[in-house]
Amino acid sequence: MTSTALGATLAAVPAAAQQTTASAERPAAFALPAQPLRGALDAFSRQTGWQIGFPGTLTDGRTSHAVSGSMPPAQALESLLTGTGVTYRLSGPATATLVPAPSASSAGDTMALGPVSVMAAAPAPTGPAQILITKEDLERKNPSDIRDVFANEPGVRVGSSVPMSQKVYVNGVEETNLSVSIDGSRQNNKVFHHNGTTLIDPAFLKTARVDAGVAPADAGPGALAGSIAYETKDARDFLEGDGVGAFVKSSFGTNGSVFTNSLAGYGRHKGLEGLGYVTYAKGGRFKSGDGGKVEGTETDLKSGLAKLAYESDVGHRVQVSYERVYDDAPRPFRANVGSISGRPAWEPRVRDYTLDRQNLVFTYTDSQPTDLWNPKVVVAYGRTDIETPIYTRPVGASTVPGSYPGKGATSSLNGKLENVFTVGSGTITTGTDFYVDHAKYEDQTMTAAEKARNVGIYGQARLTPVERVRLSFGLRGDQQWFQGTTGEEWANTGASHNISGEVDILPEHLTAKVGYSRSWGGVQLAENFVMNPAWRYGAGPQPVTATNLTAGLVARYQGFTAEGRVFRTDLDDVRAPRFAVGSGTLFRDVRSKGYELGLGYTWDTGYVRAKYANIDVTIDGLPADSDTGTYIATPVGRVYTIGGAHTIPNWELTVGADVEIVLDHNKVQAGQKPLKGYETVNLFVEHKIPHLSNLTLRADVRNLFDETYADRATYGQEFGTVTPLYQPGRTVLLTASAKF
Repeated sequence: MTSTALGATLAAVPAAAQQTTASAERPAAFALPAQPLRGALDAFSRQTGWQIGFPGTLTDGRTSHAVSGSMPPAQALESLLTGTGVTYRLSGPATATLVPAPSASSAGDTMALGPVSVMAAAPAPTGPAQILITKEDLERKNPSDIRDVFANEPGVRVGSSVPMSQKVYVNGVEETNLSVSIDGSRQNNKVFHHNGTTLIDPAFLKTARVDAGVAPADAGPGALAGSIAYETKDARDFLEGDGVGAFVKSSFGTNGSVFTNSLAGYGRHKGLEGLGYVTYAKGGRFKSGDGGKVEGTETDLKSGLAKLAYESDVGHRVQVSYERVYDDAPRPFRANVGSISGRPAWEPRVRDYTLDRQNLVFTYTDSQPTDLWNPKVVVAYGRTDIETPIYTRPVGASTVPGSYPGKGATSSLNGKLENVFTVGSGTITTGTDFYVDHAKYEDQTMTAAEKARNVGIYGQARLTPVERVRLSFGLRGDQQWFQGTTGEEWANTGASHNISGEVDILPEHLTAKVGYSRSWGGVQLAENFVMNPAWRYGAGPQPVTATNLTAGLVARYQGFTAEGRVFRTDLDDVRAPRFAVGSGTLFRDVRSKGYELGLGYTWDTGYVRAKYANIDVTIDGLPADSDTGTYIATPVGRVYTIGGAHTIPNWELTVGADVEIVLDHNKVQAGQKPLKGYETVNLFVEHKIPHLSNLTLRADVRNLFDETYADRATYGQEFGTVTPLYQPGRTVLLTASAKF
């Protein structure tokens, strides 16, 4: 399959050299803020695919010039370097070498340059509906949890107000139906439906990328409704050259008196890099907008990230990272639900939960790739453990329930081997990947387990075959072996394909995008806490498949951007088992459809953006509800977001705000409650003091008007017996950080 894709691609690009030159001269839309020069060059390379060579210390201590607007890459690079004391020489159609800018006093001097580093990146995987949360976005948002990470993105909903029970929904589809990775490591975290799936400390994040619906073949197996890729920080994000340093950040949230402290230490020396990063957060219950304390919302979070890397003089780079998050606090009896009326009196309102997620990743890359050699090797192991008491009915006249521990664990041993080939009109990525996923539940009464093994092969081409047209298309084939709780095993084979493209209808001003994919996901593992060793699988569970389609337009003019797209996702045979003996092969069909609109304006020192999403989700032809949609989908409806920020450079002061408006949603099943809408407003002001160890002081006011609400994706709002898990009321968050 890969050979066929490669051969077809090469046959389609006979004029490679001419197209490379055309690509190098073609205008593109840039929005690069002023930042450390090395980071700006990295962003420029990722967007354009240019290779940038420079002496290793040339970028140290230099800050780039902001670049905004549509222009050829060479012009953008020149603008980026303005005022830095650095210029460039072109050495090819998309290759440049940085050199010190000439000056009158040094025009006749000779300078001996040290070893030259080469910064090169294939064009970032641009999808027809891609959301990229950059390092700068994260710094501006100052996120406390994963919900804050995706703030201002109406198509991405995050249910629950407690990090350990938050779940991400993309266009209403739950993240376990997407390919989710952290630093390239596949995540298999379907442990307990009342807990979250990918608990992660946002302090560690460098970027987060979402491909909504249509995902490329190299996004990994199981990319049914898209993909989510998280990337964590490393020493290079704190140090531009050799040296050592430290970063400290502390915050205090008034609602619940929550203290959060983070400390990082890092160093670089002659190709060796190291980073250690820890976070500890502790606090009490928060109050919702109505002033009542929300049970089970204490903060007790510990997390850590360690990375060690070595890069040789000829570009061989190996890295080992270990990331762990540990949450240990009383939570609501059902951790994503406030309470449910009518339950037995002996059932406690809260119970202890221990959630422990860890991720170990080995990565090999080449920082000085050639057209035919740009490899990546990843081998990873991830695991999530949850332990919580299981309560039993009191015996006889006693009112005290019995209890015993219930333990669930999921794990994934996974990896990939791929190479990116650079051809005249773009790149072709080919590779193979694998995973071995386990799911297990045990307590004193039973043990149950399921297992899935998968081997895949894939190819993805990203090309500019003719002027003003960019194409991405790929194929992947997967062979999966699934083993049920009874020990029976089934083998299934499937193929996935995708194609998307962009056409500049009016160069620099109007671009059309379209994408289509057909994805095969194999048999999905069941949630640990519903697995039953007596399940009847019959002829075997069905593999899940999905079809995605999206199309849209993006218009740009002198800093203004307007965009809109329509989308539809159909998932067939999504596995939705329950504990009952005959429910191990229960399946659902899901449809998510709708549209998004956006309008924004960007200037050198700020931006303002407004977005709107209208998302309709059905399960088996009926309006989605959060119970039927467990591990599947959730109702969304109509969502508006408005956000903006402005920096006053002379004062090193930034102010910003964002607004979220979620309208009432009346499309529910008979007998269910309409979902109430809500409006929230957040403000922040930030001041940087560079001469004091880059000290940054910040104040956020979240939920300014003290709204009482639960996020639209939070469980149970359709049911009259459920009090949902509310979001915090008005909160003042004071933050200080310093870099040494």
